[in-house]
Formats: sequence, C-alpha cells, structure tokens
Amino acid sequence: MTVVAPRPSCLYEDEHLLVLDKPSGLLCVPGRGEDKQDCLIHRALQHWPDALVVHRLDMSTSGLVILARTKTVQSDLGKAFAAREVHKRYTAVVFGQVAAPEQDWGMVDAPLVCDWERRPLQIVCPETGKPSQTRYQLHPDQHGIPPHSTRLWLEPITGRSHQLRVHMTHIGHPMLGDALYAPAAVVAMAPRLLLHATALQFQHPVSGSPLQVQSPAPF
Repeated sequence: MTVVAPRPSCLYEDEHLLVLDKPSGLLCVPGRGEDKQDCLIHRALQHWPDALVVHRLDMSTSGLVILARTKTVQSDLGKAFAAREVHKRYTAVVFGQVAAPEQDWGMVDAPLVCDWERRPLQIVCPETGKPSQTRYQLHPDQHGIPPHSTRLWLEPITGRSHQLRVHMTHIGHPMLGDALYAPAAVVAMAPRLLLHATALQFQHPVSGSPLQVQSPAPF
C-alpha cells in the first residue's frame, strides 16, 4: 500500500515554480539511511510530480523553500541564487540582549570554513575561511520570547552552510534551541531551533515580474 505523505504547505504556486513552507525537523532532500528518506522534496513529489530542488534549508530551520517545475526554471533560479539576486530574510531568537538600533542594520563579517574533524560543523577562520556576511536588525516585536533573549531579523548576504547560526554564535548571541552551536543551557531554552526563513523576494524567472512571499515565524 502506498503511503501518501502530508501535503506541504504551499504559499505560492504556478506552472513554473512553487514556494513551500517547510516545518522544522524535516530534511529538504533525502539523507543517508532509511530513517532519513522522508523529506520536503519527497513529500512535494507526491503532490507536484514535476517538483525540482533549487536550494535548501537546514533540517532544524523552518520556512520558505522554492521548488522549480521545469529544468529551465531550476537552472535560472539556481543562477539567481548564485548571483545573490534572491533576497532572503529570516526571523531568529538569540540569547542575550543584542545591542543594535531598531532602525539600523548591524553586520557580521566573518569568514567561514568547514571544521573537517567535526563535519558538518562550520567555524570562523580568517586565514582559510570563505568570505561570509550577515546583516541583523532588531525585530519590531519583542513579545512572547524567553527572558534574556532577543528576536532579530537576519539577512544573509552570502550563503554559506550554517552561516546564520555560526555568525550569531560568533558575536556572542547563539540561537535558542541550536543543538550544534549553542551551549546546553541555551539549547534547553526552546523546543526547536528558533530560526525561520520568513521572506523571499526575487524576479520571476519566466514573467520577469517581482515576486515576494512571506511566512510569519511560528515562534
């Protein structure tokens, strides 16, 4: 008997692409082992058989993911991501009181490289790391979060693996629930990683019109 996976939440759909809202704890693509075959693309294919992967979010991160529906659109969107033409905004809750003006953006400029002895972890390394930049700003809504924490907007300029998580830890504000980079006490402050891809803005690869999709953070 074929088991139909839950239909992913779809926030935008046309004949060329989809924008889905990935839950935390779900892989974007299959991992190694039978227990890691359930993933966003597997679920999407059961409802949109032409869905193709364009980019990924970490398993623990929730939020917006674009899927293409043709090879041409997949290629065009991949080029747009590589050229930094896709504007991405995340919501995060981090430990501590972040000193940043509400109207201005702070910048973390810290080169990242894989920590090969502890893969897939990344580390800041000025000597061998690849250039990595993240903008951050105080979120206008600071209600409903644990004491001694701050809700932020985060905008990655580059797209390194685990970039937002490592950069926030690097400046002394690890994300709540981050089992990879936060101290145990900070991990315990939330039931999941408090990081959500909340907005995507890009030029539609076929029509050329601007497209913006938003998903409020569930925390």
